[in-house]
Amino acid sequence: MSESIRVLLVEDSPSDAKLVLHELKRAGFEVVHERVEEAEPMREALQRGGWDAVISDWSMPRFSGLAALQTLKDSRVDLPFILASGTVGEETAVSAMRAGAHDFVVKDRLGRLGPALRREMAEARMRTARKQAEAALMATQQRFVRLAESGIVGIAVIDVATDAVVDANDAYLGMIGYTRDELLEGTLRWRGATPEDWLFAEAAALEKLKTHGVAPAWEKELLRKDGSRTPMLVGLVSETYPRCLAFVADLHELREIKRAHRETEIQLRQSQKMEAVGLLAGGIAHDFNNLLAVILSYSDLLLRDLSAGTQPHQDLQEIRDAAKRAAALTRQLLLFSRKQVLTPEQLDLNDVVLSIEKMLRRMVGEDVTLRTVMADRPATVLADPGQMEQVLMNLMVNARDAMPRGGTLTVATRNVELGEPVVGQWTTQAGPHVLLSVSDTGLGMSEAVRTRIFEPFFTTKGPGKGTGLGLSTVAGIVREMGGAIAVESAEGQGTTFNVYFPRTNGAVAGVHARASASFDELRGTESVLVVEDDASVRGLTRDILIRAGYRVREARDAAEALQLCSDGAERFQLMLSDVVMPNMSGPELAKALLRSRPDLKLVFMSGYIDDTVIRHGLTEANALFVQKPFTPMDLLHKVREALAG
Repeated sequence: MSESIRVLLVEDSPSDAKLVLHELKRAGFEVVHERVEEAEPMREALQRGGWDAVISDWSMPRFSGLAALQTLKDSRVDLPFILASGTVGEETAVSAMRAGAHDFVVKDRLGRLGPALRREMAEARMRTARKQAEAALMATQQRFVRLAESGIVGIAVIDVATDAVVDANDAYLGMIGYTRDELLEGTLRWRGATPEDWLFAEAAALEKLKTHGVAPAWEKELLRKDGSRTPMLVGLVSETYPRCLAFVADLHELREIKRAHRETEIQLRQSQKMEAVGLLAGGIAHDFNNLLAVILSYSDLLLRDLSAGTQPHQDLQEIRDAAKRAAALTRQLLLFSRKQVLTPEQLDLNDVVLSIEKMLRRMVGEDVTLRTVMADRPATVLADPGQMEQVLMNLMVNARDAMPRGGTLTVATRNVELGEPVVGQWTTQAGPHVLLSVSDTGLGMSEAVRTRIFEPFFTTKGPGKGTGLGLSTVAGIVREMGGAIAVESAEGQGTTFNVYFPRTNGAVAGVHARASASFDELRGTESVLVVEDDASVRGLTRDILIRAGYRVREARDAAEALQLCSDGAERFQLMLSDVVMPNMSGPELAKALLRSRPDLKLVFMSGYIDDTVIRHGLTEANALFVQKPFTPMDLLHKVREALAG
């Protein structure tokens, strides 16, 4: 069977080239060839590659065999180079062989060409295989050196018979805490660095090494010089028994990564749970707030008509107080689900604490001593007043409940400069902050409880004594403000919540500046259009406004409101509209009316809204907003504020 080869012929004579090819065919080769007779074509052919040998004449008009040999060397391609010439003497042939030619064949005796070519091609293949093996060995050695020097894997040479660690890289020495000088002293032992409870697994691995020459990787612990333990992944490979190589990988970092991964998964599941709970909470709050608005407002209106101190007045007050507690719970649900419109303003945290101090003292009870320690200068933050009060009250309730037998509850504010970020429940950056600190001398908590206190619905209180939303609501508010919470607690040693808010330098708004206005001072005679799809809330709103002297027209939806305005029978000074209604929202209705009535004043009301949507609508319409459930005073304040604007 013919052997297919590719030959580059360096020959100026076509007839001599045919002779060479004929002889190769006769020797059993099937030849694919290219003939060149100058240096440049030869270089181009060598660059294309794929040749098995070069057969060259010695003497040519524009080239020579010696120049062809040099061209092949310059190409750095290892090919058999055979001279085939009839004009060269023995001395010249020897010089050519010394220069690097592999064989010399006289043209009038070409019978040697086939065997010579076959021999040289076999030797070329052997040279190539040897070079590849040498390169692979060098690469392996370099990889081993890099591995040994990488600091990632510890490598030790162990004498199994004596248990001595004969040699080791720096990574292994760092893992067990010894120096190279101690290694050279010959004091390091392999099994001596193995804790007693791992000796059985160690013995089994050494038995496998003796039997099979390798001990597959297994996890164990190594004893460091200081007596501490560190987790390792170890594998043994026999070198020349009883010596072996130990490959050691530190598992501490890997376990930390796995732990962080588990924590991330827990946080992801928690955020998904919070999102689902938030959607549910927001939906419940929507309908619940409509009901509470009716209960609270009618209670307020009836209380005005009843004499204080009478039994009906006291009973109605209990109903109103229960409704207010329900409204507070609903507000927490809205805060938790982020479905409440916020109105951030510059607040002095000192003022916030002092403005509700009396209420806080009643809330904590007589057996708890309340101390307030205020910053010596304004502690200014950008926050929604209601949210800030919510944070303070939730932390106070949590502290009070942690002191069932009484104690001391301390609320403190302080201006601080953080030199580095505070990492706790959320993280705040370095810089100027206001610190709100709430401390108690109560029961404290274990580490297991402390890690879960901000989870929604997690509570350690008994049935009916807590919703589990208080601290999760605080955490949500603080996160939205760009702050952080750090908790210090130990069982039997009380708890301190340190809440950090970014400090601002704006002018401070008054806290509860509107509280002093009376019902009579909020009366008016203007014409108001009430747009509300809930009949009970619509009727309530109408009754409040009529009692305060306003002229009122009602609409069940946006279409009816547009019809009333287009009739022209009455020119409304203000529209009081629900936000979320069928077919057309309150902001969309306002936008339509403002085209023809740019002077129309607007107040929106809702118990459940997408904050981004309503903010966009309020900004466009330059409107005010009242959150359901509202009291008559809340509503009248907003109406009066809008009409005065």
